[in-house]
Amino acid sequence: MLKTIIPHKAAFVVLMLLVAGCGTEQDTLVLRLAHGLDSSHPVHRGMERMSELVEEKSDGTMRVVIYPNEQLGTERETMELLQIGSLDITKVSAAIMENFIPVYSIFSVPFLFYDAEHMKEVLDGPIGQRILNAAEPFRVRGLCYYDAGSRSFYTNGRPIETPEDLRGLSIRVMESATAIRMVNTLGGSATPISFGELYTALQQGVVSGAENNPPSFYLSRHYEVSEYYSMSEHSSVPDVLLISTHTWENVLNEEQREIVSEAAQESVPYQRKLWAESSERSLMAVKEAGVEVIYPDRQLFMDASQAYYDFMAERQPEIYALFREIREVGEIMQAGEISDAGNDSDAEEISDTGEIEISDAGEISDAASR
Repeated sequence: MLKTIIPHKAAFVVLMLLVAGCGTEQDTLVLRLAHGLDSSHPVHRGMERMSELVEEKSDGTMRVVIYPNEQLGTERETMELLQIGSLDITKVSAAIMENFIPVYSIFSVPFLFYDAEHMKEVLDGPIGQRILNAAEPFRVRGLCYYDAGSRSFYTNGRPIETPEDLRGLSIRVMESATAIRMVNTLGGSATPISFGELYTALQQGVVSGAENNPPSFYLSRHYEVSEYYSMSEHSSVPDVLLISTHTWENVLNEEQREIVSEAAQESVPYQRKLWAESSERSLMAVKEAGVEVIYPDRQLFMDASQAYYDFMAERQPEIYALFREIREVGEIMQAGEISDAGNDSDAEEISDTGEIEISDAGEISDAASR
């Protein structure tokens, strides 16, 4: 059954959008894009780039108007608006998508990807496209993935250095059954709360902490009400740009569909570059603001995740099969890196001195246990 329950706020938005319509401004087709992030966020800026490309490629006959900061509702609400054809485009986290399209739960599995390159290989390849295509029976169409980095824990009261440190702590998560199970498996008490309500929840002690990537931690100003940021990097959940199938099939012609599709895909490298720069700046900024940034032993969290993998194998065989398929891509990539290093005299010299990059060394030695 398709999920199209419209809460009061979204019902008001539906009325407003129905009045506005997709429509045109003289000879210009206007598409409406809504999301919940701040306008300075690198994902928002990626969508701005997509909007610019749409206008350029269409010679000004198409425009994308962006409504940030949950102006038209939460991620769940904008997803529902897409399904009933009252909104054209939205950006949602893959974690929210799993409430509508179960296969998206794969992205909240802890330590799914070995590293950022592994994630890009999967998202840009046939597996990523297959997951995007899975949205179509649910009245939405996937356009592209935007980088949302890796999620780590931020807390008050005590830092998270081991999974045991999560015990007794209420940790805010997105409205995702997989994210809830992941945090509970690692030892915390998962508490779903809207992102827009999280600052107050942290400030008032409703939750002990949350988990998110560095730019979101910084730009949301959650660092003002958090003492510790522990770089567990336990999951890498991409953002997904979606278009309503109503808009795709009934509003856009074939040429316009190609313009929107190309603009979305071409905005991805730009957004990824912004993301990398923003992550580095954000970590520096929260440190300067007084947050203690901690780099725990990630292997401890990987080991604690085994119970989650066992659950998948027993209760979610299709998701577990996809998990293994994604892991195999990473294992092939790592095997290629090891082979290349073996034929590279410079790489051998670095290995002899013990000065391999930490991420590479960790990924190779930990591969069998992930």
